[in-house]
Amino acid sequence: MILVAHVLAVSCYLGAAALAATPLARPVPAPVQWVVRLLLLGVVAHGVALGAAARDLGHLPLTGLGPALSAAGFLLALTLLAAEVLARDVTLTIAAAPLAALCATAANLIGLRTVAEPGGLTGAWLLAHIGLSLVGMAAYATAAAAGTMYLVEHRELKSRRFGALFRLFPPLQTLDRVNHLAIVGGWLLLTLGVVLAVTYAVAHHQFAWPKVVWSLAAWLALSSIAFGRLVGVVRARRAAWLTAVTFAGVIALYLAARVVTGAPGRFL
Repeated sequence: MILVAHVLAVSCYLGAAALAATPLARPVPAPVQWVVRLLLLGVVAHGVALGAAARDLGHLPLTGLGPALSAAGFLLALTLLAAEVLARDVTLTIAAAPLAALCATAANLIGLRTVAEPGGLTGAWLLAHIGLSLVGMAAYATAAAAGTMYLVEHRELKSRRFGALFRLFPPLQTLDRVNHLAIVGGWLLLTLGVVLAVTYAVAHHQFAWPKVVWSLAAWLALSSIAFGRLVGVVRARRAAWLTAVTFAGVIALYLAARVVTGAPGRFL
């Protein structure tokens, strides 16, 4: 059941991305309602897969590498669905939905193996940290996708090449608004996740330095952009560049930390 639900979710995510990209192939408007419906179906199927995994494992599937990737893909798709419904535009789906599908696929290839979790208050403490951090990273990914699209459309506008991409993408103001809200929301959630992580590590004397370095690097990158946006120092185009570049850097740092630690079965 878990595998079938994951396959259905991946199919829906990729189908939504293909539908959202329809205007690239021919000059027709994107079928917004169908894209949203496919995303919704994918999120529901993905949620069923995670629920079945939680039932089999006896706890929320968050602490193994496979479960964490699946949960991250689910949260990214859920964040994407909310952004597309609020903006009434499905362009972000082209970039973000395949990423959610990639996370779910990688999770199944790796396997939904998990590591032992502490129980009681300690377990809830740890799960809250992981959940908040994953939601914050999903918002960060959404901001990076919106920022990348902003840069592409800005370049099209500046060069006066009004091709299929320009017709497909939403207005720059919409992309900037999504970028802004995702940055601020992601920063708030990631801050809570990092605070819980630090207090947990101090209380239980569990310091995994690669994880600490990666988490703080992600938080500092997102914090600097969020602060700049809130005080007006970082405006639309610069924010788009910063989110796209720093998110790519955070992913590269994560891969490097994985190579250094070489700890199977863990998210980091």
